Amino acid sequence: MSLFDDILDKLGLQRKAASAASIPVVDVESKLNGLAEKYPMKLNWKESIVDLLVLLDLPHGADDLTQLATELNCPASELSSSFKRNMWLHKTVLQKIADNGGNIPKGFLNK
Repeated sequence: MSLFDDILDKLGLQRKAASAASIPVVDVESKLNGLAEKYPMKLNWKESIVDLLVLLDLPHGADDLTQLATELNCPASELSSSFKRNMWLHKTVLQKIADNGGNIPKGFLNK
């Protein structure tokens, strides 16, 4: 299973298949806010891919982030620095969660 599949699994989502009929919508924001309230440290999942992965109890080291970026087809120009990669990853992961049935506020999504 890929790291992105692990993210979807932790949120109660599955990758959409082309033939999938109706996939239930999951209120990801409420779910993540609920997890953040119970977490012993303050995490900013709304702005940080690392905090999002920590909150979901998933691997979040530099190699893990590079693996996730590669899995999601991150452009080479964004992989050139960890800051650019992480910014791209955060927006892309939230967009892909939304694409797979996650209810993400529009302000968080790529245009």
